[in-house]
Amino acid sequence: MNVQKTVPLILLCLTVGLAACGRKGPLDTPYQAAVEAREEAERNDEPLPPEPQPPVRDRPFILDRLI
Repeated sequence: MNVQKTVPLILLCLTVGLAACGRKGPLDTPYQAAVEAREEAERNDEPLPPEPQPPVRDRPFILDRLI
């Protein structure tokens, strides 16, 4: 392989490898994130964000079984 093919390949591998960096674990729902932000604000004596509304219960739809 020559340099013209090797350098872009190395850069592509580095880009893909670094793109996967992040926080491991399950994703937070917006409700969970709002509750945690409110608790953190209470601990730090900061102004409290608005009280989060609990999520609406998911109602199944008749075509959900097809997916």
